[in-house]
Amino acid sequence: MNLSGEAVQRLVRRFGIEHDFKRLLVVHDELDLPAARVKVKDGGGTAGHNGLESIRSHLHTGTFPRVRIGIGRPPGRQLGADFVLRRPPKAERVDLDVAVEEAADAVMCVLTEGVDAAMNRFNAKPG
Repeated sequence: MNLSGEAVQRLVRRFGIEHDFKRLLVVHDELDLPAARVKVKDGGGTAGHNGLESIRSHLHTGTFPRVRIGIGRPPGRQLGADFVLRRPPKAERVDLDVAVEEAADAVMCVLTEGVDAAMNRFNAKPG
């Protein structure tokens, strides 16, 4: 079980943004994106992501922007949770390291230029 929402709720209260969730930016892994693909999203559903489900449940909204880092789907019949929590194979680590750097760039873009500019820049890439 993922309890991310408890920590996020406390941070939202601490920084006084409980009425302005556009000032919250969640960075998370995404099974529905190819491995190492980075995308920015403004609000939306949870697609069964336990961390997002927890945040949405505690904040009573899904209107916060997100930076999504693709990890791809598990092979065969492997459970999603086992796939997410595994240590990535060496061959994937280099690509994931690059994706983390790109996600950091996306975060900076959201902070300096806004969500729409970040979506235009990072979502337009092929893949």
